[in-house]
Amino acid sequence: MIYTIEGLENDHPVRDMLFNLLPAEVTERVELVPEGADALGVMVQQTGTEYCIRACCTRGGKQVCTEKRTARTDDAVLTKRALTHGVKAAVFEAVTPFLEHMPEWGSLTGVRPAKFARGFLEQGYTPAQVAQVMTEQYHVSPARRALAIRSAGIALDCKNKLQPKDISIYIGIPFCPSRCSYCSFVSHSIEKAGKLMAEYLDTLCAEIEHTGTILQQAGLRIISIYIGGGTPTTLSAEQMDRLLATVHASFDLHALEEFTVEAGRPDTITREKLLVLRQYGVDRISINPQSMNEAVLHAIGRHHSPEDVLDRFRLAREIGFHAINMDTIAGLDCDTPESFARTMDILIGLNPENITVHTLAAKRGADKHDRAQNAEKQEMVRQMLDIASHKLTAAGYAPYYLYRQKFMAGGFENVGWCKTGYECKYNIYMMEELQTIVSLGAGGVTKLLGTDGRKIQRISNPKYPYEYNTALEKINAGKQSILTWAQSCTDEAVRD
Repeated sequence: MIYTIEGLENDHPVRDMLFNLLPAEVTERVELVPEGADALGVMVQQTGTEYCIRACCTRGGKQVCTEKRTARTDDAVLTKRALTHGVKAAVFEAVTPFLEHMPEWGSLTGVRPAKFARGFLEQGYTPAQVAQVMTEQYHVSPARRALAIRSAGIALDCKNKLQPKDISIYIGIPFCPSRCSYCSFVSHSIEKAGKLMAEYLDTLCAEIEHTGTILQQAGLRIISIYIGGGTPTTLSAEQMDRLLATVHASFDLHALEEFTVEAGRPDTITREKLLVLRQYGVDRISINPQSMNEAVLHAIGRHHSPEDVLDRFRLAREIGFHAINMDTIAGLDCDTPESFARTMDILIGLNPENITVHTLAAKRGADKHDRAQNAEKQEMVRQMLDIASHKLTAAGYAPYYLYRQKFMAGGFENVGWCKTGYECKYNIYMMEELQTIVSLGAGGVTKLLGTDGRKIQRISNPKYPYEYNTALEKINAGKQSILTWAQSCTDEAVRD
């Protein structure tokens, strides 16, 4: 889709909406549209007190035009926000008549729909009023708005229970036994990068020790720890013991409410590793099959069988884990709604406390072909997500957090489901940006949340293990910003 813009300096709202509506197409801004070409034209005109936004979309010889008006005020931030929404709404209404399916999330873009809904709740809107806004102004479907509003309510409850100096810790282990075909995260197979693991652990433990000193100097309370990846259980039992011993020696854990480790791949889980996790107080783990269909597992490059999943789950229960999450992905190659339903039946039959239902997302930087394939899966993925929702609700699970990603099949979402009382608080804190998250390891991005709850200061670690392993001095220097941030928060609290 080519497009033209007149009267708008930043074309991001147009590009963002076109990407949302036409994920399989490459968009390009042009100065002049060739005669007879399919195109979108956006024009913004300023009057005394408002902006007039006009969007016209032409496809296949047919044209649809729409017009929106937004107020201009003395508040530059609010005016910009209103203009952005107006442009997106105009583009949405001009383009959607040409689509086969209306997007489930309507004109709502971004990765945090629940955070969007929570903003209205915090302004005093009732859930019914939030639903009205999401329907009338953003065209969100009833099912998706219900997901967002419920998750927003849970996030708001968590936020209200947080203390000013509460933080969480994320520790990244960017290694896996092999790389899955769908993966776009920074992770490395041990076949190719295993030689980096020992040095990586040395650097990580040193970073943990240094950060622990800073956190204690800043007087911060650690209330949750999440060790993710990659696959943390790619580490040996001895390496995991060293990592967790360092965590306990370096951090004050008296206020810790939950300790999560993504065991993840069943082919990395052993009795010895699970015993180490229990020894150090880990109370939540993941055992992630993604599918219980052997053909699907083979297609995505997994080296375990459905029987391995069942075996490791029973082992974890035997050792005493009472909060287990299991991941699935809707839209994987070789899967069908029928086989996906069987996966859900098997997992629900195991009775885990949490089940996370992801939607397949094409890799970052995916080419047009891959994006088109994902877009074509919309109806199949819709059926799969409906199956999951129906079966999980009937079994007593409820959604508690969600997020979206670019290039998702059908433009859907990832949803965490749980039994009552088994919400993973870290997932909520992190996805809803409710508190400061201090991240350790390669690719870690520490997010220091300002006292206003909106401004975020970021500290980024080197992205790849081989860079991380040689940058400890720089990494530790960056963590010093935590002290400055903590002091500024204290100073602001005193002034208030």
